[in-house]
Amino acid sequence: QVQFVESGGALVKPGGSLRLFCVAFGLAFNKKDMSWYRQAPGEGRELVAGISADSFGRNFADFAHRRIAISRLNDNNTVHLQMDALKPNDTGTYFCNAGYYGPTFRNDWGKGTQVTISS
Repeated sequence: QVQFVESGGALVKPGGSLRLFCVAFGLAFNKKDMSWYRQAPGEGRELVAGISADSFGRNFADFAHRRIAISRLNDNNTVHLQMDALKPNDTGTYFCNAGYYGPTFRNDWGKGTQVTISS
């Protein structure tokens, strides 16, 4: 069964940085595009960024350009999200999943990791 375990979330002041981590289990990781999503309180889940299986392709939401980077280590089944210049509206729970423009495993989500941006 597919499983995603996210970590790295924290309380950070505006303008700060965070690096999020996701480990994936139960899938052919090195053959899967991967992506990060976020869900703000009371809102739906939205795509933040995606990365192709070979790391050559990247896809970003408009709000993520120039502030957020996505990377992966296929040897460790991990995908990372580096976020800089954080803003209060970046607050939310962050999840990973397979997929590039949208989640592949729509019924299999991890618990996510909480990111709170506040002074």
